[in-house]
Amino acid sequence: MKSIILFAFLSVCCAVARAQEDSLWGIAKNGVDIDEITVKADKNNLEVQMKLPQNIVKLDKNFIETNFSGSLMQSLSLIPGVQAMNIGSNVSKPVIRGLGFNRLAVVENGIKHQGQQWGHEHGLEVSQFSLDEVEIIKGPAAMIYGSDALGGVISLKDNVLPEKQRESRVLFFVRSNNASFGFSANTEGIKDKFFYKLCLSAEKYSDSKVPVDSIQYYSYYIKLKDNRLRNTAGKNGDATLTLGFQGKKLKSTLNISDVYTKSGFFANAHGIEIRLSQIDFDKSFSDIDYPFSTANHLMAVSNNTVKIGRSSLNFDLAFQNNSREEFSEPTSHGYMPKPDGFLERSFYKNTFSFNAGYKMILANHNLHLGINNEFQKNSSGGWGYVLPSFESTANGMYFCDKFYAADNLILSAGVRADFSSMKIFEYKDWFKTPLQNGDSAFVTRSEDFLKHFGSFVFSCGLNYEVGDWVLKCNLGKSFRTPLAAELGSDGINYQIFRYERGNKDLQPEISYQADFGVNFQKNGFTFYFTPFLNFFPNYIYLNPQSRYVEGLQLYEYVQNEVFRLGGEFQADYALKKKAEFSLGGEFLKSKQLSGDKKGYGLPFSQPWSIVNTSKYFIERKRKGNECYVSVTLKYTGAQKNIVPPEKPTPGYFLTNLSAGKKIVLKKTELSADFSVENLFNKVYYNHTSYYRLIDVPEAGRCFSMKIEFKF
Repeated sequence: MKSIILFAFLSVCCAVARAQEDSLWGIAKNGVDIDEITVKADKNNLEVQMKLPQNIVKLDKNFIETNFSGSLMQSLSLIPGVQAMNIGSNVSKPVIRGLGFNRLAVVENGIKHQGQQWGHEHGLEVSQFSLDEVEIIKGPAAMIYGSDALGGVISLKDNVLPEKQRESRVLFFVRSNNASFGFSANTEGIKDKFFYKLCLSAEKYSDSKVPVDSIQYYSYYIKLKDNRLRNTAGKNGDATLTLGFQGKKLKSTLNISDVYTKSGFFANAHGIEIRLSQIDFDKSFSDIDYPFSTANHLMAVSNNTVKIGRSSLNFDLAFQNNSREEFSEPTSHGYMPKPDGFLERSFYKNTFSFNAGYKMILANHNLHLGINNEFQKNSSGGWGYVLPSFESTANGMYFCDKFYAADNLILSAGVRADFSSMKIFEYKDWFKTPLQNGDSAFVTRSEDFLKHFGSFVFSCGLNYEVGDWVLKCNLGKSFRTPLAAELGSDGINYQIFRYERGNKDLQPEISYQADFGVNFQKNGFTFYFTPFLNFFPNYIYLNPQSRYVEGLQLYEYVQNEVFRLGGEFQADYALKKKAEFSLGGEFLKSKQLSGDKKGYGLPFSQPWSIVNTSKYFIERKRKGNECYVSVTLKYTGAQKNIVPPEKPTPGYFLTNLSAGKKIVLKKTELSADFSVENLFNKVYYNHTSYYRLIDVPEAGRCFSMKIEFKF
């Protein structure tokens, strides 16, 4: 059966990753730059969908602000196929179609965001308040972005040209569940050919509340004071500055951002040993006690585009510095004595990036040639070990063609070649471990070694328009190079309660995928359905073992064959600007075709879900003065397709309410939004959350309010 499935799938997927998103191709058939297409409420407009590959959703600033839910990913999780992996208070990681971490790329102004995204216990180090647009590519995007874009791309832009000579806005928000409060202040303007943008924001939050008074850590029951997850408080702040020049033939921008976060780790997640701590974690729910982490991400990006007739040349330069430190009370583990100091782990990464591309129109062809270069150096420190120090390089080049075969038919194809390397540095314990012969030695956790990787991919796809329908098909192959953590880790990851061990023999992960799309629009009704098939001949994941190391279960990185299928759908209907109705859903199935977990699915795979939103406009007497109420109902099915030692997760039903009012007075605009999440304070578990392993449910009822002034 496996051979039949593989043969049938590979005979279809003779090409690579899917076609590129049109905003990066940059030039339409008639020579008009389509970079400025912004899909708002009418994101299924057929003219736009005909130009875009099948699984792209473009969102503007209004969507981000209206659906503010604490973190960027929680806001974006309203999009079918996009999930937020919640890890404690105000922290969530992006997941697209069940793939996260380094299987999807987060891109800021054309440059891949490079932090410590391999880690499970922290979110994105980006500012959501400075964003102008968010573009979500569901499915492989390796042709443009290379490795890490295997599962999709979340593209963030905050360098869009301002519309007014001067505009400012101030935003204040509060959330009840974790007593969070914060603000954002933005100002921007344009004069002649020069423009600027400045954004400052800050937030502070306390321990989050869950609708239970105790949790079970393996066989231990732990009481929670006032239903709060002790030591999940935190704070963050960021600043973003953009300076730009827009001429007839030249556009150049310089964007500098700095994001700082400090957040506590749920104290009981560090194990039962927390009972020996001298800290009174229940003294205050707003303190940030040990253990906690700090992260600072500095990023500078220069984007430049030169138009030459109907062609364009662009090049981007970027530097990123990511500094992350984890602090814990000094405690002995295994043969490790009690260390000096509180710095358990540190990671300091510098990344240099260079992208260049040339786009031209030749008859009915849109041609795109580009290169990507990236160098990373990551130094690890502290008395606890989990990730080796490493250096990596990645170099790639691609060539793509989009051919307008007819007014209603677009064909696309491309090829890409990549060459990369990973150099892992040796690490030895700072303490001696007894050996079986009676001696003791400094155990080597990681050895010096150098790995080289190469990949060649190609792609093909078509868009076909007939009447009120747009049909799409993209066939492809994509790849991902192994991470340093997958190759050389050997230590305890306390935040997810396990001992992790890498495998230096891992090969680049390969994915073959077929994406299909059906889009329909007529008389205020829009609909899309985007199924996909996905085969991994060598999927990399942590496989649980029966052995225990230093008191925790051992997980080892392995590669197995995996088959996945799934899809998303969404239907929207607008009733003469008086009401809007939306129904969307997603499903995903996976199965391992080899290895000792053959026949099982993949760990932490999300179940199917359906979301219904009804939005009513109470007052729309004149444009700009609007009032609305909205009800969102979400039903998530049970997840029984598990991988031992996972346990099944029951389904759940949630109700969210929101209301808002906008008032325009001369040159000032005031808007206020109020919402209630988890209205009935349901106890439910997110199957993708690692906190589920220790019986921690998702957050309880939360009231939130946001007030914004524009002037």
